[in-house]
Amino acid sequence: MESHTPGPRFELLNHSMAGICYRKMTGTPAVPRAERMPLLRPSVLVLIVANLVPILGVVWSRWEVFPLVFLFWFENVIVGVFNVLRMLLAMPQHGLGWAAKLFMIPFFCFHYGMFTFVHGVFVIGLFGGGFRHGAPFPDEHAILQLVIEKHLTWAILGLAISHGFSFAYNYLWLGEFRRAALPVLMQQPYSRVVVLHLAILGGGFLMAALGSPVAGLVLLVLLKIVVDVRAHLRERQKLATLHAAPDQPKASHPA
Repeated sequence: MESHTPGPRFELLNHSMAGICYRKMTGTPAVPRAERMPLLRPSVLVLIVANLVPILGVVWSRWEVFPLVFLFWFENVIVGVFNVLRMLLAMPQHGLGWAAKLFMIPFFCFHYGMFTFVHGVFVIGLFGGGFRHGAPFPDEHAILQLVIEKHLTWAILGLAISHGFSFAYNYLWLGEFRRAALPVLMQQPYSRVVVLHLAILGGGFLMAALGSPVAGLVLLVLLKIVVDVRAHLRERQKLATLHAAPDQPKASHPA
């Protein structure tokens, strides 16, 4: 009689079943696929797709440096709006937290709003000619006019959808809001803005000096995606640590 050796599929199934049995016997939780391969997180994929939209503007609409840098600045406004929602919904089970929100949310709106506004004035002044004599002051009407003139509506909508999806999926559905601390949420957008826009502004000045080459602007968008994904994953890791802290078992000390 012929002897049949188990094939690779049988061995793979055998290993999988053994792993499941081991986790059940030892109580070891399965590692989610998103944690093993963080780039496959749904929010990361949506982020990447939304940030690829500006490449269409560079290639087909012939965007130069200013529309691109202005778009990335406008994203700060979107980040601020969703951060206010995060602060509002953070730790709803803590009664004292609501009292803290009465002070911290208006303070964040004022401070981050001024920070973003001054940043926007410099972006428009340095890249959009806003510092030239007779240029209009960049108020909300001038900003809206720039969005329309530079055809940024769809790109802004894509970024808003990306941040909205992350808010709904990570913060609400996965429960980050249950452990998110208000002080952490208050400072979180600043670190993202500083790191991201130092890289973007530096690249923007270089591209302006080179005459806004298409390949260079595409590389600038790709640089922004890399920095953004790293910041997004770092944010998820920080909030996951806050999740795990109350549930960690206490270390046992020998008597």
